[in-house]
Amino acid sequence: MVAAMTLSGTIGLFVMASGQPAMTVVLLRCLIGGISLLALLYWQGGWKNFNVAQVKWLLLGAAALIINWLCLFSAYKLSSISIATVVYHVQPFFLLILLAMTQKDGQIWRKLPFLLLAFAGVVFSSGLDVQHDFLCSADGHFSQVLAGAGLALLAALLYAFATLATRKLQGIAPAQIAGLQLLVGAVVLAPMADLSGWSWHWQSWGSLVLLGFVHTGLMYKLMYDAFQKLPATSIATLSFIYPLVALLVDVWFFSTVLSAMQLLGMAMILIAVLANQRDWNLLMLMRTLNLRNGIK
Repeated sequence: MVAAMTLSGTIGLFVMASGQPAMTVVLLRCLIGGISLLALLYWQGGWKNFNVAQVKWLLLGAAALIINWLCLFSAYKLSSISIATVVYHVQPFFLLILLAMTQKDGQIWRKLPFLLLAFAGVVFSSGLDVQHDFLCSADGHFSQVLAGAGLALLAALLYAFATLATRKLQGIAPAQIAGLQLLVGAVVLAPMADLSGWSWHWQSWGSLVLLGFVHTGLMYKLMYDAFQKLPATSIATLSFIYPLVALLVDVWFFSTVLSAMQLLGMAMILIAVLANQRDWNLLMLMRTLNLRNGIK
């Protein structure tokens, strides 16, 4: 899961390097990633036939994944990347709620404070200016910003549902699940993509090939494997590695200068991830941070 989220955090760098429209990038990611995953599965063996219930979960997961992408890209245009990114990262909470409802496991809520800490870290590290970015958009239309935030929220819910659907497909190879879902996505998105501005420059097609094979094929295999093996709380918390890595990419490759608030946000995400993986409770976390005032 850590490897998958690290790869996810570097996607933006290669999308920028490709110079292609978002829809074209998503289409080629689906096509190249889906073909590579199914080719790997064919070479390794391990194809399993689905029963009726598994086919339903596969298609529901594919639909959730595709609509999630479309909603998120639309949210970027309607509001801003900072607003959409922050709102989208409520998806771990949606996942926690869905798992708690389906598993009826009250222990899941023990990790809620660490999720809240990580989410606060995302808000701080994003550099979001509520007064400037949310209360008014670039053209002064609040309703447009609100619509973008709503689409990002819907995308978060759909991503959480796609995660849940994958967990329902136990016994099916992650490469088979992800490969089929990505090919479904390619078929659905093909009519929407505009390839008229396609460039054969090595940086453009090289970036798209990497996005397809590494940031889609390999990443989704790792991610779906993690979805089937990890507890829900680990999936939810480790998801916050993605915005942390994306911010580090901005610093390293685009010379972004971080404010003290953004550095604080990054530290909060790291603490939350570490606390979750080490199964700390709030008392242990406070002691670790040397905030023992009155605590015995």
